[in-house]
Amino acid sequence: MSKLLNISEAAKILGVSESTLRRWEREGRLLPDERTKGGQRRYKLSSIHSEASHAVQTERKTVAYARVSSHDQKADLERQKQVLELYCSSQGWQFEVLSDLGSGINYNKKNLKALIQYIIDGEVGRLVLTHKDRLLRFGAELIFSICEAKQVEVVIINQGEDSTFEEDLAKDVLEIITVFSARLYGSRSRKNQKLIDGMTKAVEDSKQ
Repeated sequence: MSKLLNISEAAKILGVSESTLRRWEREGRLLPDERTKGGQRRYKLSSIHSEASHAVQTERKTVAYARVSSHDQKADLERQKQVLELYCSSQGWQFEVLSDLGSGINYNKKNLKALIQYIIDGEVGRLVLTHKDRLLRFGAELIFSICEAKQVEVVIINQGEDSTFEEDLAKDVLEIITVFSARLYGSRSRKNQKLIDGMTKAVEDSKQ
């Protein structure tokens, strides 16, 4: 009788996470061969080898990611998405575009988290960005390291400085000061408001 694998062993062989196997079950892609009395999944090695063969034949997807910091940059977000779509199409890639509207220092954006999960789950073969800073202002190198570990190719269309770098960076700095000053002095204190007003003026002056 062939050995049955638990979900952890099956995931390790396939090079995906346990959550991916659970999702594949919901999608009907790979069902457990048996379940224990306690409801735990068990897989035959032959089923795992069959799925591994299928995974090799199926190219991992290309994901393009776009981001801007604020609502008044929505036009730039659409421009980024168009650039990504044109570039990926010109390369003949099948692709998906994810986008977020939020600060480059905010890790809690919906589609950024989805992108990271896709990478961890082994579903992404290529990540495409217009600029490195569109991913994150600080910490992009950490995600690039995860990409390297998961053998994800990272394509950055424009290697130079992002044209909106100064504006975005100023807004990110202002956000940091707003958060910390609110924690230190209270969101309605005069000292806090004076600090925010001063930084706001500095941000506006830097745009001129």
